[in-house]
Amino acid sequence: MTEVSSLTGRLLVATPALADPNFERAVVLLLDHDEEGSLGVVLNRPTPVGVGDILDGWAALADDPGVVFQGGPVSLDSALGVAVVPGDGDGDPLGWRRVHGAIGLVDLEAPPELLAPAVGSLRIFAGYAGWGPGQLEDELAEGAWYVVESEPGDVSSPLPERLWREVLRRQRSELAMVATYPDDPSLN
Repeated sequence: MTEVSSLTGRLLVATPALADPNFERAVVLLLDHDEEGSLGVVLNRPTPVGVGDILDGWAALADDPGVVFQGGPVSLDSALGVAVVPGDGDGDPLGWRRVHGAIGLVDLEAPPELLAPAVGSLRIFAGYAGWGPGQLEDELAEGAWYVVESEPGDVSSPLPERLWREVLRRQRSELAMVATYPDDPSLN
């Protein structure tokens, strides 16, 4: 088996050619990536369900638009919390596990008031995106995804429907041009 270089903390940005409707124009934050597989959340799929409707105690900490996001097609009945905790990494708050930089996973079983003073932004995701061993590497080799650096603000983008274009536009390569790719190229 080939060695897997970890992509944890990076973004997978769906290429225009990706045909899977679960990931059309998706921006996925990889929370875990190793030889055993990969797990991430789709950052740009808000649902109409308010955070308070399912996790009342966390609603006050959730960023606008204050809704649950569909994190991916796997385990839609489970919830994941992803939060940005600003700071230098000294003394991470209880109930939060650093994933990459200032981005980490929230223990949604913990009392929200434990994290309230430390959290810069919080999003709640129903479900996640998952890949078995080697599956993501195969998709990358097929050209289904662009891999780019994440920024803490990606987790709490105030306009998630624009995130795909915004992430591509900030790249310093030909990827910036992909941001102009039309929603339906047949209408060109």
